[in-house]
Amino acid sequence: MKMNSSETEIINIIKNAQNILVAPHVNPDGDCIGSAIAMKLLLKKEFGKEAVLFIQSKVPEVYKFLAETDSFKTAEELQNQTFDLVIAVDCAAYDRLTTAIPFFEKAEKTIVFDHHKTNPAYAKFNYILPDLSSTGEVLFNFMQKTGLSFDKDIADALYVAILTDTGGFKFDNTTTNTFLAVAELLKYGINPSELYKKCYESKPVEMVKLSALAVNNAKFLYDNKVVYTIITLDDMKKTKALNEHTDGIVELLRQINTVDLAFLIKETEDGCAKVSFRSKTFDVTKIASKFDGGGHTKAAGCTIRKNYTVALNKILEAIKEEADFAQ
Repeated sequence: MKMNSSETEIINIIKNAQNILVAPHVNPDGDCIGSAIAMKLLLKKEFGKEAVLFIQSKVPEVYKFLAETDSFKTAEELQNQTFDLVIAVDCAAYDRLTTAIPFFEKAEKTIVFDHHKTNPAYAKFNYILPDLSSTGEVLFNFMQKTGLSFDKDIADALYVAILTDTGGFKFDNTTTNTFLAVAELLKYGINPSELYKKCYESKPVEMVKLSALAVNNAKFLYDNKVVYTIITLDDMKKTKALNEHTDGIVELLRQINTVDLAFLIKETEDGCAKVSFRSKTFDVTKIASKFDGGGHTKAAGCTIRKNYTVALNKILEAIKEEADFAQ
């Protein structure tokens, strides 16, 4: 990874930018959406910049309670616009920018704020802190170091980013610094109980039906140390589920007491396989990286441009190669 740019350097780049686009990764999660919104609000509040929020398709319904969720724009809506600065948030790999890539390539300056250890620092200026829990915590760290101020909407967005990427503060990426960041955000009037309910206790019936189907179809290997499930397009149609409704299913599988490695394969509209890996002790980036994916030691993902049956066989081969319990 390249050396990170200094906070002062990044601040100067922002100050000199005229047209700014904030770009999350494809299929954004809570950390990605929360961080993108916090960045837009910060640019307005502290720099007087009216940044544009980018989205590849649409904002997941579960996060629609956050500020600015109605202001996200797609590539089609922005096709005649150019930006001299594009800020990517929570995007571990360049190709995960998907339809934002043309804007990124044309921009004079680019910045990445991220926390994924596999991020190759693909922007011209990078602020990547892999020891932090989330990109929300990275942005909090950046704001603290530079003296940038918060308001309640920014605090809400950052809290949701941190909350969701730590699994409600259950994952190993939760540290003392994470709780210190949250303690500071509490000073701005956020309601942790209400935000938790909105993120975790407001599931649509379609999501619950899809989760039940996926868990029921799960397959176990290696004395139940490995579990996987496949979600097909037919499954999505049968349950009337949306893409965002697959969130949390692989975490359910990881909770099984015998399981060390869990993965979910989702069939995509173009016939490929989107894969999410979770583990308790195994470094899943060893598998995801074989398919040009990445992420964290215990949570990673990739897209395999083959049908889900071929993808499954390739993943199982990779597990045999990398996991001691599969020998």
